[in-house]
Amino acid sequence: MPDRVLDLGLIVAYLITVTVFGARFGGKQKTLKDYFLGGRQAPWWAIALSIVAAETSTLTIIGTPALAFGSDLGFLQLVFGYLLARIVISALFIPAYWKGEIFTAYELIERRFGYRLRKLTSTTFLVTRSLAEGVRVFAISLVVGVVLETGDLLSIFLITILTLFYTFHGGMTAVIWTDVVQMFLYVAGALLSFWLIWTGLPAGWETIAAEAGRWRIFHWTAAEGVPFFSDTYTFWAGLLGGCFLATATHGTDQLVVQRLLSARTQQASRLALLSSWVVIFFQFTLFLTIGVLLYVWHQTSGMAAPEPLDRLYPQFIWREMPPVAAGIVIASILAAAMSNISAALNSLASATMMDLVLPTLGARIPDEADRLRWSRWVTLAWGVILMGIAAAARQWGPVLEAGLAIASIPLGALLGVFTLGVLTRRVSEAAAMAGMALGLSAVIYVTFGTSVAWTWYVVIGATTTFLGGLAASFLAPSVGADAVGRAD
Repeated sequence: MPDRVLDLGLIVAYLITVTVFGARFGGKQKTLKDYFLGGRQAPWWAIALSIVAAETSTLTIIGTPALAFGSDLGFLQLVFGYLLARIVISALFIPAYWKGEIFTAYELIERRFGYRLRKLTSTTFLVTRSLAEGVRVFAISLVVGVVLETGDLLSIFLITILTLFYTFHGGMTAVIWTDVVQMFLYVAGALLSFWLIWTGLPAGWETIAAEAGRWRIFHWTAAEGVPFFSDTYTFWAGLLGGCFLATATHGTDQLVVQRLLSARTQQASRLALLSSWVVIFFQFTLFLTIGVLLYVWHQTSGMAAPEPLDRLYPQFIWREMPPVAAGIVIASILAAAMSNISAALNSLASATMMDLVLPTLGARIPDEADRLRWSRWVTLAWGVILMGIAAAARQWGPVLEAGLAIASIPLGALLGVFTLGVLTRRVSEAAAMAGMALGLSAVIYVTFGTSVAWTWYVVIGATTTFLGGLAASFLAPSVGADAVGRAD
């Protein structure tokens, strides 16, 4: 690998630089508000970019081009649903989160229903996020493995340890500002790779892509011979499924809600969320187009696509792009991975501490410095857990769809419970828990007992939970005046 020494040097320099940059924020953390919310000092634009970086992982960067390579631009239909979701969250959820100071999304559930449901929803988040994040950690090992020719396990260990180091010390402030740096880097890397691939294609490449149907975005009907609800990327699956999915991930998942709670004001929180969609749309369009370019390149060069297809983009970068450029692009992919892992670690730690540890052991940890110390050790514990899940995720199939499908199973139930809390007053904690159980059961059945596509999971789970909780409220005692007062 002598011709790649400079590339490897760039990658190592990046890893060291971003780790040191993130860790330097450690001395500024004095309280849990500092550690988990960044002291609510970050500007809205930084939070917007952090939201984008948090929902962008190696899954996006290596999985999205693979989707376009094998099909078309149909994934963009979900992105239009993401815009609807942001409007819903801005109107319904953000005002509720800003009534009083809270650290996690699930504190809102306790205000409205009670601690049992807060603990249940928080635990659901912890299980879901850790499983989905394990897939993301594994995804980066595919890239590291291509570059260093190391095994998956060593790659998983290296990238997680480096990210854990600055997240452990710097908390949310380090997460947000490293996210900003890393987002600029991975978008710049994608633009560079786009330009290099594009300039290497023969004249008329657009026609080749068009004849293969690679420019198609909207799928108004299901593919021939495929039941409507079994087709993952129809227009309605994208619009409704994307809306419900993003409402759940951005409105009930601590990974993003934590960023919304870190804004200086409610207005800044709303502005950060809405403006983040513009970047998301540009980003997905860019990576999907890269997939189309790679399709044409493989068609004209006669080179066979790699297996699994998730190796397509990183393998092309490392084997076909010139030195220095390859190093920059690989470093940019690592940037996206580290920003996502750091976001997950901090959100998992905050939910564990604020929703589970302190309500149970808070009296035994009265000192703020001790609570901060506990929070850091909880962050470390989650790092170890994610490495274990990532090792298991090697057998779970295509990384992008595996990550989204895992997240979609319980997210509908969570969204249904939050919607019950915001839109109803008569539904009790027992009724909401019954609805959540019904919603989870429905999605589990749909997942393992039918051919329904994962894009419908959150729609089914949220609708079943909401209607089930509402129906159960006519059988269980109503919330009563005291519970309604908590909701207000």
